Amino acid sequence: MKVAHIRSIFLGLLLATCSAQAQNVLQLHPQNPHYFQYQGKPLIIIGSGEHYGAVMNLDFDYKTYLNTLGKDGLNHTRLFTGAYLEKQGDFGIKKNTMAPAEGRAILPWKRSNQPGYALGGNKFDLDQWDPAYFARLKDFMALASTNKVMVEVCLFSAHYGGGWNYAAFNPSNNINGTPELEAKDVNTLNNKGLLAHQEAYVRKLVRELNGFGNFYFEIQNEPWADNTEIIFTRNDYGDSPWTDKIQVVSQASNDWQKKVASWIKDEESKLTNKHLTSQNISNFYYPITEPDPQIDIFNFHYAYPRAASENYYLNKVLGFNETGFAGGEDDTYRRQVWQFVMAGGALFSHLDYSFSVGQENGQDTTYESPGGGSPDLRKQFGILKNFMEAHDLVNLKPDASVVKAAPGATTLAMSNGNGLWVVYWESLAVKSYDITLTLPAGSYSTEWMDVTTGNIISKGAVNDNKVAVPGLADMVLVVRRK
Repeated sequence: MKVAHIRSIFLGLLLATCSAQAQNVLQLHPQNPHYFQYQGKPLIIIGSGEHYGAVMNLDFDYKTYLNTLGKDGLNHTRLFTGAYLEKQGDFGIKKNTMAPAEGRAILPWKRSNQPGYALGGNKFDLDQWDPAYFARLKDFMALASTNKVMVEVCLFSAHYGGGWNYAAFNPSNNINGTPELEAKDVNTLNNKGLLAHQEAYVRKLVRELNGFGNFYFEIQNEPWADNTEIIFTRNDYGDSPWTDKIQVVSQASNDWQKKVASWIKDEESKLTNKHLTSQNISNFYYPITEPDPQIDIFNFHYAYPRAASENYYLNKVLGFNETGFAGGEDDTYRRQVWQFVMAGGALFSHLDYSFSVGQENGQDTTYESPGGGSPDLRKQFGILKNFMEAHDLVNLKPDASVVKAAPGATTLAMSNGNGLWVVYWESLAVKSYDITLTLPAGSYSTEWMDVTTGNIISKGAVNDNKVAVPGLADMVLVVRRK
């Protein structure tokens, strides 16, 4: 009896320990899997970060960077782990953190004694890990955790043709005799033996990062760029560039991504912590077909609100994890985040070019790039994050029925099913008109908030199902049952 009692106590302690560990790992919220849970609390992820090279670029001061994100109250950054990097000038980015200066790239593999790496320094030995890289990676993750920043650990990327020339997996850049491949075949199962090196790389990262709770894995950035099988034209009025097309990833890429996800799941089955895995679906929007059950987060780039609304039924997190190619104005990206979140998204990550080497505090506004970013914009993102967390986040769901009419404006709404409605309002007219709501019988208070400053503009009540709109700037309306 005494032995059985001791065993029972031990098992109870073990279960309690496992439960505590699970709470400290980013997970889907058990009550509403459209949002996250971290350290036992519901979470929405809103970020504005550098161009993904914080660890691989030895000249980048990630300590100042992560402390800046923490001070700004934001909680996300994307991190490319070394399978892909760029050179200065790629994609029109003049201060590219993912393009280290010559000889200043640090990757997961040790350098060999043979010169000839395309971006400077010796070639890599894929059979030897570089302890200095993993020390830097872990220090980054620990400081991110201190600042409550969730990290997207992005394992692979499309190579966009030319990017393959700089990859450590390219036979020109290593001493291991990896196969000669076209860029489009690298991240497929038809990569002539490269798969073993890719698997070793993934499993190594899974093991090294398992002790951290503040991250999720993303399999591949923009897989459709190298392997496009279907293209839908978004503009019916003529031919135009990629921005008018929805590119869907090929089956060959999907098969490879499933394999990578299985490596993650298998390796973590032997380890203490289990982390979420995300898949990058497409640009703009796409109604997902045959979702992989191994995937917890479905991410889009340059996303429309319908990327969230059309896939909400999947009961997984829907993310918008790269912005850009829409000019540099703060207003554009502020509107994008409000639209996407109000449509049901729980993850938004702005590509913020105000961060660069020497400008890790994000104060630079002299950059040349295909996107935007500024200290003011980060404050505006923080306003949205704080607003959502203060308004019964875990119970909020998109509500297409509450706004009956909004002349001269577009609206997106959410409700908690218990007397709270939130309406994002964006003017399309030169004057404002009353909103007409559809609400159950009762009395309701109203409150309008300026989404740029977070200030309350006006308070009032719903009268005859109508609410007066107090201006023309985009704003958010909160309706509460009295």
